[in-house]
Amino acid sequence: ARRLWRPLHLCLFLRLRLRLRLRHHRPSEIRVTRETPAPPPDAARAPRPFAPLLRRYAALGYEGLLLAAIALIVGFLTLPLVAAAPDVARSRSLAVPPLPARILSASVVVGVVGLYFAWSWTGGRRTLPMKTWRLALTRADGGAVDGKTAIARYVAAWIGPMASLVAYEALKPANLAVHSTWLVAIGYLWPLIDPDRQFLHDRIAGTRIVME
Repeated sequence: ARRLWRPLHLCLFLRLRLRLRLRHHRPSEIRVTRETPAPPPDAARAPRPFAPLLRRYAALGYEGLLLAAIALIVGFLTLPLVAAAPDVARSRSLAVPPLPARILSASVVVGVVGLYFAWSWTGGRRTLPMKTWRLALTRADGGAVDGKTAIARYVAAWIGPMASLVAYEALKPANLAVHSTWLVAIGYLWPLIDPDRQFLHDRIAGTRIVME
């Protein structure tokens, strides 16, 4: 009887131990932690939609008012540099400053306006009209605009006015100089033929105006 009891006792002991192990490692008690997959890197920099053309034109009109104020202030500050000659100043007739003085005054105005836009377009900053209409200026890849890109955009914006000035001098002998004024807005009429409805200076500089 003792010989039969020992194997039976050992078998019961092993069976009980196996049950305890199974209860300790039950699948219901095992906690599985699932990590939320990180979003793809491209999703964080998804391109923002282009700003509607009417909204951009509205901001452009607002921008024109600010530019007119800046030009008047800078022009007033440059009056001592473009003052007429003393004999002309003593007369009561309206005198036009000489050509070098006018070029100097225009250069100062263009330079100050360029500094204003270069500062407003870089570093994620925006002009007041852009903030009002919730617009932002970015590169074509969605990145922030750097200094070189901002200067290129500002210079490209002068294509229309410079073309109008050249056409004015060319058409002046034929008394057709008035028709040169249409070229001033060539950069802002470019969206009518551009596939992405972009301004000409945005197309040249590789920038775009998007929604905030």
